[in-house]
Amino acid sequence: MDWLSGYLSPVFIHIGLPGVSAIVFITSLFLPLYSVLAVIATLTLGMREVTILAIMCLISHSLIIETAVQKRTGSSVLNMLVVRVGMSFIAAVLLNWLLPTTGFAVSHPTGQALHLTAVSDVLWLWAKSSILLIVKVSLILYGLFILQNILNEYNWLDKISAFFAPLMGFFGLSGEVSFLWVVAQTLGLAYGSAVVIEQVDKGIVKRSDANMLNYHIAVNHSLLEDTLLFASIGVSVAWIVVPRIGLAFLLVWGIHAIRWFFPKVRL
Repeated sequence: MDWLSGYLSPVFIHIGLPGVSAIVFITSLFLPLYSVLAVIATLTLGMREVTILAIMCLISHSLIIETAVQKRTGSSVLNMLVVRVGMSFIAAVLLNWLLPTTGFAVSHPTGQALHLTAVSDVLWLWAKSSILLIVKVSLILYGLFILQNILNEYNWLDKISAFFAPLMGFFGLSGEVSFLWVVAQTLGLAYGSAVVIEQVDKGIVKRSDANMLNYHIAVNHSLLEDTLLFASIGVSVAWIVVPRIGLAFLLVWGIHAIRWFFPKVRL
């Protein structure tokens, strides 16, 4: 990461970030946001810089897992990677332009180093964290399946779709993806992946509609948990929510426009 950050430093300086912050963004590409917060806690960064980093990481975290989910639901891996990384830098440029340069506090390193002296210690730490993660994911997934079956049994999915249909239309999406949109916003792509994949595989949602949804949630997903993570360290919710919603809106309608004027282009 240190080697990669050296090459990214000149780029990050132009979006209002110190070169060392590249390590934070690189971490987000491969790992969940909890790891990102741990890295931020070890650096001395102003809250302005943390806000810019936050929106970049909110768009481009856990790329390997989440892009795999989007591929299973009908989207191109290359398209999703380009969109997420590209929109991360566009969002950073936008915030660097909009955010005031004064009035932000400075965060100080608070991270505690963990000293492990043997391979067995590392394996034991890994085993404990993995077991906790498996239990958490299992409970969430089983809970989602139970909820989905209840909603199907009482035809509440149709009611949810009807309720959110106007909002989906505003975003340029099909009303059929309403439930999946709610899942993506509340649980994110990783935890909500099983439900998204199942609905597409069963034909409940068309792959073309799921593909358009993927463009939207590539930029704007997990509005609940992920946003609160950064809010907990002092980042303004408005600055990391409104731009993502706006960019997702522009992205989807931009794709519609491209398809209209260039019907042979596959997106």
